[in-house]
Parts: sequence; C-alpha cells; structure tokens
Amino acid sequence: MSMLKFSVEFLLILLTVALFLSVKLVKWKRKQLKLPPGRQGWPFVGETFGYLKPHPATSVGHFMEQHVSRYGKIYRSNLFGEPTIVSADAGLNRFILQNEGKLFECSYPSSIGGILGKWSMLVLVGDMHANYLLNFMSSVRLRSHLLPEVERHSLLVLRSWIHGSPFSALEEAKRFTFNLMVKNIMSMEPYEAKTEKLRLEYITFMKGVISAPLNFPGTPYWKALKSRSNILNVIEQKMQERMEEMREQERDEEVDDDLLSWVLKHSKLSKEQILDLLLSLLFASHETSSVALALAIFFLESCPKAVQRLQEEHKEIQRKKLQRAESSLNWEDYKEMEFTQCVINETLRLGNVVRFVHRKVLQDVEYKGYKIPCGWKILPVFATVHLDASLYDDPHQFNPWRWQKNGVTSATTNNFMPYGGGPRLCAGSELAKLELAVFLHHLLLSYRWELAEPDQPLAFPFIEFPRGLPIKVYPI
Repeated sequence: MSMLKFSVEFLLILLTVALFLSVKLVKWKRKQLKLPPGRQGWPFVGETFGYLKPHPATSVGHFMEQHVSRYGKIYRSNLFGEPTIVSADAGLNRFILQNEGKLFECSYPSSIGGILGKWSMLVLVGDMHANYLLNFMSSVRLRSHLLPEVERHSLLVLRSWIHGSPFSALEEAKRFTFNLMVKNIMSMEPYEAKTEKLRLEYITFMKGVISAPLNFPGTPYWKALKSRSNILNVIEQKMQERMEEMREQERDEEVDDDLLSWVLKHSKLSKEQILDLLLSLLFASHETSSVALALAIFFLESCPKAVQRLQEEHKEIQRKKLQRAESSLNWEDYKEMEFTQCVINETLRLGNVVRFVHRKVLQDVEYKGYKIPCGWKILPVFATVHLDASLYDDPHQFNPWRWQKNGVTSATTNNFMPYGGGPRLCAGSELAKLELAVFLHHLLLSYRWELAEPDQPLAFPFIEFPRGLPIKVYPI
C-alpha cells in the first residue's frame, strides 16, 4: 500500500515538474521569437514618404518590391509615425481579417479620423454601424429598390454624353456614383442645384482626405475640414426636415425611402453619430465604386476580345428581354451576367482600389516564427497578394477568363480580398458589383469608346488617373 502511495506521489511530482518545464519552455521560445526584419527609416516620419510614393496601380511599386525582395513578405518599418508590421503574406492577411476584434482592431491615422469623424464607419472600432448598413443594403432591398435606381442613374449619365467629344470618364463615373448615393442616402435628386453644390464640396473634401494633414489656411486639409462642415450642415438640415415629416405622418409603416429615414426610425444613434455615418458612407461607397468603374473602362479599352465577349453576353440578355416585352433589368438578368462578373473580379484584382488597411495589434502574436508585438500597427497589403505570381498566372495581365468556373481555383478565390474580409467585410460590396454590372450593360450596348489621350491609373495610395481618363464615345 505504501509502495502504491509512493508511486502516485512520485507520478504527481513528475507531472508537476513536466508542466513547470513546459511553461518555462514556451516562455523561453517566446523570448527567442524575433521581430520581422526591416528598418525604421528617418526619425518621426520613418519610411512613410517612400511607402506612399505614387506608382502605377497595376504594380506594387518600387518600395514594396524592394522591401519584399530584401526582407521577405513580412517586414517591419515605421509608417504614419508608428512602428509597423507590413504584410504581403496572403495567409497573414487572412489571419488578420479573421481575427478582427480579437487580436487586431481597426486603427487609422488620427488625421483620417479628424476629417471623417470619430464615429465614421471607417475608423470606428467594433460593428456599431454594421447592422444598419446590412439591413439597408439587404438582398431584398438590392432587388426591389436599388437595382432600378442603379439603372436609372446609369442611363442618366450615359445619355448625357456627347458623341466624339473628349470628356473625363473618371469624373462621369464619380458623378454617377455620387448622384446614386445621395439619392439613396438623403433622397437628393441628380443635377439639382443643391446636389451639384454638395458634389463640388465633396470634391474639395476628398482632396483633403488624401493630402498631408497640415491644418493651415489654404492647405487642402484645411479646405477639406471647411467642406466637411458644409457637407454636415446639408445633412443636418435634411435630418431636421425628415424628422418634421415623420412627426406629421399618421402611420409609421411607410416604406423607408432612404438611409436617413431608416436610421432615424430604426436606430438609437445620436445626431453626431448619424452625421458621421452618412458622411463616411458617402465617402466609402462613392469613391471606391467610381474608381472601379473607371478602371473597368480603362482595362476594357485595351482588351477588345473581352469587350466582344461582354457584348455577346449583354446582347443575349437584351434579346430575351425583347421577347418578354420587358424594358428594365431585373435580378434574373443580373445573375445572367456571368462573364461581366469575371471582368469585375479581374478589374478589382489588377486595379486594387483598396490596396491596404490599417490595423492595430491587441496582444502579442506569433506568426511563422516572428513576433508581432502588442501595440504595433500592422498593414495587410492586398495589392501584393493580388499581384503575386505564385498565386496568379501572369498577374499583371488583364485576363477576365481566369475567373471562369472551369479555370478558377481555391488559391485564386481564397486570396482574393478586394473588399477586405472577416467581420469588417465591406457591407456595400454587393451594391458595388451591381453598380458596375448595370452600368457596363448599358455602356456596352450603347457605345464603343477609345482613349482621347494616354493615361494610366496611379496609386497615391488612393487610385487616381492623372488626366482623369479622357475618352471619346461613338454610338453603336
């Protein structure tokens, strides 16, 4: 009996020692973990200027090429005034997005928060706005309300074009998406004086968002802050009008025609929160969709084979509609635009409208033998993954056929993150694809186009065409 008791006690001692040693070993291994290789650059600014240096949007740029070649796909730097881990690694990018709110959180530079507002959905930590946007942009609403609106606004823009005269395709794309969004956010009609005035304020506002945060009279940032105030005044005035209308209504069951009404009826957000939400939604939805549309026009102009395939698809949709004596597009028509979706995916992959996002590390993370320290910034760079030759064949070539069902692979889709991913996946991604598909449908059936003068998309890091993408159109 005493021998058995001794054996049990000895076994417990061994287990305790083993547990102690294993804990010590884990701690020792963590101490041995090293930071990713890299450099800090200049005091204060670090390597920010090199990182943000303009380069062709269809490339990763000299800075990223040089750093990935020298340090690998995960490296450290000092960007935007903070120690930063930069990730060109597809697996780490997915890991970051999937662990939003657990190991990482949204963390944009304070200058962005200062101009978009502390309650902006872009800079706000958590998902306070997500439910409102997902409900407002639900699949039911996309089919019943937003699809007809997208088609109406597409036709308004396309029918205003003058044949044979050069104009900026980028500005027309921005006009289309801006008018569409202010209509669905605040029920403002296109081409009215108030709408045009707001659009011009928004142009000034956007120039400040992408400028250096120098708040001195005359600087783009200073002008943008003034435009922000003017834009918020318009939204606040619309809020007051809408609240008065709602008080006068006898029934509360009426259809919510725009996001402003929906938020006022169904949320408990404060006035400041609503203002920042609507402003940031206008920024996010208008800017990304318009640039994506301009990129599609640019890529297709130099790919006549893709244009021919698209025209065949859309003429077939048009033929079926004529047989059914229908004029407007419906959801079934949209779902038949299969090659169009391939073109949209390839445009987003090659053009990289959202090149990277800002995140902050909430606790020490180990990845591939590297230590990613708590408190550091981390930037998952999507562009480097989308242009990675180990993941995409001939990645700098515009090739929509790579997205067809018989050619697409799990590596192609798993590493494709044009709208982010995880809990913060862009709520308006489906609306954005709908906008592109419907606009291209009517463009391809109405016009052929050519560049009026050479131009190309550059990353600043926001995508911009230096000449505005000047084109000429001719009726088919």
